[in-house]
Amino acid sequence: MILKNTLKKPIYRSKLRQVLGKEYYILKRKLHWCFGINKYACSKETTKITNSVFKHQSLILRPLKDLEMYLQENKRTNLAIAIQHLNGIEIKPNEVFSIWRLVGRPSKQKGYLEGLVLNSGKVEKDIGGGLCQLGNLLFWIFAHSPLTIKERDRHGFDVFPDVKRKVPFGAGATLAYNHIDLQVKNETKQAFVIKLWLNDTHLVGELFSENKLQETYRIEERNHKIEQQFWGGYSRHNQIVKITTFATKKEETILVENHAIMMYEPFLEK
Repeated sequence: MILKNTLKKPIYRSKLRQVLGKEYYILKRKLHWCFGINKYACSKETTKITNSVFKHQSLILRPLKDLEMYLQENKRTNLAIAIQHLNGIEIKPNEVFSIWRLVGRPSKQKGYLEGLVLNSGKVEKDIGGGLCQLGNLLFWIFAHSPLTIKERDRHGFDVFPDVKRKVPFGAGATLAYNHIDLQVKNETKQAFVIKLWLNDTHLVGELFSENKLQETYRIEERNHKIEQQFWGGYSRHNQIVKITTFATKKEETILVENHAIMMYEPFLEK
């Protein structure tokens, strides 16, 4: 059970501090890519891998209060560009799948548009905004597989109330080039392939395995709670648990534990 969690009041740093800090961590990650020991997935599938492991989709256009819809339309463009680098990537045994190492830095030159981003709990605009939807989708897919989640971050702020939520709170992954990444490692003996595409309304992803899996996977939310902090704000907490069912046994693993400051009144009237 999650014990009472005390979160510090948010610290808002200057724009200069934010920019310099971001570039420092970007450089640090690039050095890790060059000199680290990980072997990264980077090639498209060479043989047809057709055993479906898990499929999921998420709505692209989500009307949000006081936010302009053109930013949601721009998100569609940004997603279309990013998934070109990810669709069909084969994750071989002992390889690590990294979103940012494959996608690269979003820029105007590459065709990315202005979209929504979250910065210290505030909704802002930036080039390439909206790609967190890709991180959320891939986290949910990988969670339903034998791939091992090695790196995953989550916003420290819960910005929007739950509206028609299809997955538990916190069952996703935030992205910010390149130091806030989603990475999974293939610690099995077979290859996997990720497929991603857009239809008229949704971002869709499906994971395939070389051989049919003998086990099944289920995700549950546990110990969800809302607490008032000593400084007056509210925080939200839960655990995301992975349940693996084999022929003769079940295993439970806590995938992530979420602690977020709420940016809206949690006890709204209906």
